[in-house]
Amino acid sequence: MLPERFFSDRFALSPSLLDRVLGTALRGRVDDADIYLEYRVNEELLLEEGAVKKASRHVSQGAGVRAQSQTRTGYAHTDEISLPNLEEAARSARAIADRAAASGSVAVAPGRPSRDLYALDVPPIAADLTAKLDLLRRVDAEARAADPRVSQVIATLASEEVILYIATAAGWTAGDVRPLTRLNVTVIAEEGGTRELGTYGGGGRVPFDYFLDADRWRRFTGEAVRQAVLKLRAVGAPAGTMTVVLGPGWPGILLHEAVGHGLEGDFNRKGVSAFSGRLGQKVASELVSVVDDGTLPNRRGSLNIDDEGTPTGRNVLIEQGVLCGYMQDRLNARLMGMSATGNGRRESFAYPPMPRMTNTFMMAGQDAPEDIIRSVKRGLYAVAFGGGQVDITSGKFVFSASEAYLVEDGRIGAPVKGATLIGSGPEVLTRVSRVGHDLKLDEGIGTCGKDGQSVPVGVGLPTVRIDGVTVGGTQL
Repeated sequence: MLPERFFSDRFALSPSLLDRVLGTALRGRVDDADIYLEYRVNEELLLEEGAVKKASRHVSQGAGVRAQSQTRTGYAHTDEISLPNLEEAARSARAIADRAAASGSVAVAPGRPSRDLYALDVPPIAADLTAKLDLLRRVDAEARAADPRVSQVIATLASEEVILYIATAAGWTAGDVRPLTRLNVTVIAEEGGTRELGTYGGGGRVPFDYFLDADRWRRFTGEAVRQAVLKLRAVGAPAGTMTVVLGPGWPGILLHEAVGHGLEGDFNRKGVSAFSGRLGQKVASELVSVVDDGTLPNRRGSLNIDDEGTPTGRNVLIEQGVLCGYMQDRLNARLMGMSATGNGRRESFAYPPMPRMTNTFMMAGQDAPEDIIRSVKRGLYAVAFGGGQVDITSGKFVFSASEAYLVEDGRIGAPVKGATLIGSGPEVLTRVSRVGHDLKLDEGIGTCGKDGQSVPVGVGLPTVRIDGVTVGGTQL
């Protein structure tokens, strides 16, 4: 981890000056307060029809000041980091959150993490621009050579670096430098007047060379082409109630959306989640254990510290079907009499933090994936998902499968299109009947939205059999 001097020099604000802002405007008047400083560089390169259509780099910086009083949060932000602006933001935040009663206790300094989950010799934002553009051209050529039906290729490489520094009313500070990159390949294939789309990609808090190692870029490209061509021969999906087998990896997005949000502290403190007040109770099949882990090296959803300065951890949410924890930021943890779990996250300095997921996945079971497929008389095998809609508090969902297959008499059959899964996340957890030993995390493409904020996340899943799922399709 970098020394504190690096962060104070970067923002030209010493810990004593930050303490002055917190002391004169906030300390003693509210329950908790902090200052969040951020410097961000974003780069996006896009190749379409063999030509570079976009090459942009954007630099931004700013600060947010938060004041908390009981359940009230005051938040003010500025894109000019200076002492007068911070003091004005602090006064504005206090005005929103202030109360007449005496101040409560402030947060105690969390332990400083001894690890650095994403220390890179050359961050992706600093990699050679020529090499990046050359990679996109190689992706385009590879996709077009893979199949004559490929008519259009879009390749995107996005990278960023975020430097953040946090000071709290309790007197402690924390900082982090976060790299992030993602390569995405989209392919359109045409045949007989039919056009289909395939998309694939990945990344994480990794260097640019990650995409070159083991020809990873070539695998991403091949997967995008395979998906597009596969859909050209897909048949209409069946409809009705049936057994569904979820493949490993990216299908964990269904767990994230339909279940994970319901395990975030704010929804449970307010009593609006299906899991509210159920700690210690059985909420799922005993085969189900769910973990949120922000400590996995180089993963897209991993963080050394969250956006409140709390070190991330491995948080077991459901263990063998029993609910045993929620994901917490400092505010909701304090109000619920629990510990912060390192899940306080924000999109940027313009937003206050809230409880959010990092890398959320179901633990592996004992079954062989092929045995799970063989156990299905008639059903659907879904290995990738596209868009969907979820009621976060109830967990009710409608998800579209972007790659799925019929399963008949224990064998994977024809690919299908137009399949949607409909149900309730908490109810689905109780219908899990088999769990494979093949836990896989996604390639590093996840972005989670909540209350208008987007943050990078990871998901994961082993092969899972779920009984009695409602499937929407085009054939009866």
